[in-house]
Amino acid sequence: MSHGGLGQRVGMPARTPGVATDMTTVGIIGAGHIGSALAQGLVARGYEVVISNSRGPETLADLVARLGATARAATPAEAAEAADWAIVTVPLKAIDDIPAAALAGKIVLDTNNYYWERDGHIAALDDKQTTTTQMVQDHLAGAHVVKAFNHIPAAAILTDGAAAGTPGRRALAIASDHADAAALAIAVYDEFGFDTVDIGSVAESWRVERDQPAYVVRQDADELRANLARATR
Repeated sequence: MSHGGLGQRVGMPARTPGVATDMTTVGIIGAGHIGSALAQGLVARGYEVVISNSRGPETLADLVARLGATARAATPAEAAEAADWAIVTVPLKAIDDIPAAALAGKIVLDTNNYYWERDGHIAALDDKQTTTTQMVQDHLAGAHVVKAFNHIPAAAILTDGAAAGTPGRRALAIASDHADAAALAIAVYDEFGFDTVDIGSVAESWRVERDQPAYVVRQDADELRANLARATR
């Protein structure tokens, strides 16, 4: 298990996040608390956002109005098509509805967690045979998936960030089998004001999921590494 910090992985994002002169479009599939918070934060940082949900673009009119001119509502397929990179933030039970073909060749940040009370029991997860992000990667076989933003409350995404080098800066974990996806997630975390701890492969991503010591706890990088090491399965 790798517990690296910023720059642990080789490889860089295909496009530099937040460059307003060549605006990067982020497709967000899922407009709940996490999706909406990330959309707000991304718009504030110079991204174009195309956000979607399962109920139709018309249900997102109020959210898009609040986000401003660089955001628009769309269907999941349209958001995936428009995206330079994407965020998937839907209930785990809905991952089969994510448009896989449109996301092929793209980096996807996955915020998923398993709540059996909501998602129904999934035997492969109950039996510890896979992880939620591995399930998303398996469905999005042509995409480069990275687990990110799954273990922080939605409101804290917009309030807990701090400048690089700030003592006690909050840290968040990533897990991916793709260096470019890991590098993009690290860059986005830094833009939002968070340090990164790299868990390594998605096979290890269970360490930062529900009921583990690192889940929704405010922690700096050293504390996060310690909590990841304490995780049990």
